[in-house]
Amino acid sequence: MASQEEREAFVTLATNDTYSLGCLVLGSSLRRAGTTRQLAVMVTPGVSQSLRDQLSRVFNLVYDVDLLDSQDPTNLQLLGRPDLNVTFTKFHCWRLTQYDKAVFLDADTLVLQNVDELFNREELSAAPDAGWPDCFNSGVFVFKPSEQTYNAILQFALDQGSFDGGDQGLLNMFFRQWATEDISRHLPFIYNVVSQAFYSYLPAFKQFKNNVKIVHFIGATKPWHQPFNTSSGEVTPLPDSGHNAEFLQLWWTIFMEDVQQTLDPNLKTNNHKNNRMSMLTTSEGLIGQLATLKISRDQGPGSASALSSGERKLNWEKGQIDYLGEDSFVNIQKKLEESLSKPAEPHKPATSPFSRRSPTEETAETAEPTKESKEPCE
Repeated sequence: MASQEEREAFVTLATNDTYSLGCLVLGSSLRRAGTTRQLAVMVTPGVSQSLRDQLSRVFNLVYDVDLLDSQDPTNLQLLGRPDLNVTFTKFHCWRLTQYDKAVFLDADTLVLQNVDELFNREELSAAPDAGWPDCFNSGVFVFKPSEQTYNAILQFALDQGSFDGGDQGLLNMFFRQWATEDISRHLPFIYNVVSQAFYSYLPAFKQFKNNVKIVHFIGATKPWHQPFNTSSGEVTPLPDSGHNAEFLQLWWTIFMEDVQQTLDPNLKTNNHKNNRMSMLTTSEGLIGQLATLKISRDQGPGSASALSSGERKLNWEKGQIDYLGEDSFVNIQKKLEESLSKPAEPHKPATSPFSRRSPTEETAETAEPTKESKEPCE
């Protein structure tokens, strides 16, 4: 008979290669925290074989799911609701009935301390959402796998829908008794600390910082999008992302030590778009860049290994943008601000090719260029 540790699991979801990075760091953080439970990751067809292989080294179970399961008649009715495809993919966690109990963790969470005590809670246990505490945040929740519950959630989705268009709104409606009936199902905030939330109550963050057990990097900008300095080994939060630098540093420390070295550098593409955010979120390009990162703490910006201006321009033309280093958004923004702050050059009136020029002007144009004028423009 299987032990309790084998019948309980932490579960997460990867819908593409980029979110697989988050799952790998999450899984490593759970291992580092000393969990005794199983680790399971659900993956969709959007996850490459290379990342599946790497996930299998960290997780006990790599479980294939479809965005829409054609074998389930109920799911076929959802074909008219493509906006909910990814939402319902998350609900596949209730189908992992090989486990008696499980804890779901979003791929953008990070475990700082052992949280095996969560398995003492009942379904549905979750922490209040920082934006509306009468709702729970669905990034971390305790649940009991059940096909019956899975089907009931899908039917509820068809009948009621989600008030926020995602899984959080739907689950809060399905488990509506959470807010009022049983306080034991309210997890303390330390089990789902939104990485930006403490800005609204900084004294509390300073007071209880060491008690935080799980951090949740909500928002469109994730830890893997942040600029990382390979010379100093430090991460710089993007402007307006709001993420705490210390939490980001913890994520990147685990990534560089446990994940980065085994990434496949061939998972990249030159099919970059001109849009900056497209470059940041192209999974193959991002993973290819991350796979080739090398920490060189003894080398500064002026080191011999730094790319010349010409080499960097060539790499840009080839689509090999170092957006985690020299070409990061922070550096690009700084360069733009410097350019915009320079005074505009005085306008020179156009000269007709038939107008008469003075001998001095003709001599100046035919003179030998100075050394400075030979340097290419930046």
